[in-house]
Amino acid sequence: MELVAAEMTPVINRIKRAQGQLAGVLRMLEEGRECEDVVTQLAAVSRALDRAGFAIVATGLQHCLTNGDEIDSVDVKKMEKLFLSLA
Repeated sequence: MELVAAEMTPVINRIKRAQGQLAGVLRMLEEGRECEDVVTQLAAVSRALDRAGFAIVATGLQHCLTNGDEIDSVDVKKMEKLFLSLA
């Protein structure tokens, strides 16, 4: 399944925000910030990336199903593996 770049704009923006958050986590570590604060921010980065991954998979699946592709042509095992890789 090929992704349409124009449909990925929200995902790209989410990943860019996560990239900024991750830079913040690195800065916090370098500054010796409290463990709880660092872990909280790291968890936020992780959730943002997970959401981006789910959005990519969901968009790809929607694209396959709405463009006339038969459900049989969608590799169900491959889609399951993609979803589980994000779990």
